[in-house]
Amino acid sequence: MRRETRQFKLGNVEIGGGAPVSVQSMTKTDTRDIDATVEQISQLEKAGCDIVRLAVPDMKAAKALGEIKNQTNIPLVSDIHFDYLLALEAIKQGVDGMRINPGNIGSKKRIKAVVDAVKERNIPIRIGVNSGSLEKDILKKHGSPTPDALAESAMRHIAILEDMDFYDIKISVKSTDVMRMIEAYKIIAEKTDYPLHLGVTEAGTIKMGTIKSSVGIGSLLAQGIGDTIRVSLTGDPIDEIIVGIDILKSLGHRKHGIELISCPGCGRLEIDLMKLVTDIEQKIEHIDLPRPIKIAVLGCV
Repeated sequence: MRRETRQFKLGNVEIGGGAPVSVQSMTKTDTRDIDATVEQISQLEKAGCDIVRLAVPDMKAAKALGEIKNQTNIPLVSDIHFDYLLALEAIKQGVDGMRINPGNIGSKKRIKAVVDAVKERNIPIRIGVNSGSLEKDILKKHGSPTPDALAESAMRHIAILEDMDFYDIKISVKSTDVMRMIEAYKIIAEKTDYPLHLGVTEAGTIKMGTIKSSVGIGSLLAQGIGDTIRVSLTGDPIDEIIVGIDILKSLGHRKHGIELISCPGCGRLEIDLMKLVTDIEQKIEHIDLPRPIKIAVLGCV
């Protein structure tokens, strides 16, 4: 049974409140390179991505968001660190969502300027707590980025927004350690009713990142926790979508498309099973049928 949460819209995608779990990725192009960024977003959309986040390192990148938005279809989330002026420009350019930690952008006046701007345009905020960038006082208190430390940081940022009567909030408490990540999300799930964005931060290459993300994200989804997900992988962001969708399919959250089943092989093999399965997998990878179909490949009669 899914955890009950508040619901809001991020662009045209419903978040929380029983809405389907969404798959998110992040562009790996330079946001200032509009053509390359638009091309990558288009590829992500074709792969089944629901939401795309973009880094906004400077004002040139922030100003590029408007043209990127004009040339793409799926919701865009600006990723802002520290500079509230970048947040204000991203909002002006028409982003659908924002990832920002309000406690990191300066004075209450600056925070209020951002909150007022997102309120006016119905833009939700994701509070993104990360084990590698916890506040110094919280880290000193807990000794390390423990689950309780991650949760405390998130609650601190939540309180800032709630004090300004802002509640369209999504939360993530990511860690490179899978067990810490799982426990941190469980703590937040008990303390709040906000939608949660699941992910293992800096998960690694496609092999290790897939394993860590499948265990971390999958175990929480199996407990009914989680409203959006991102599989963080070093490399092509398309792989993040493929793995993310497969995690959802394995837990029954996506009931469409093709699922490939193949035997592990043994001494009774009569064909080149590995080559056959690989060929089939490549052919069906981006086929999205409206109803679920399973294809079974066996190596013997």
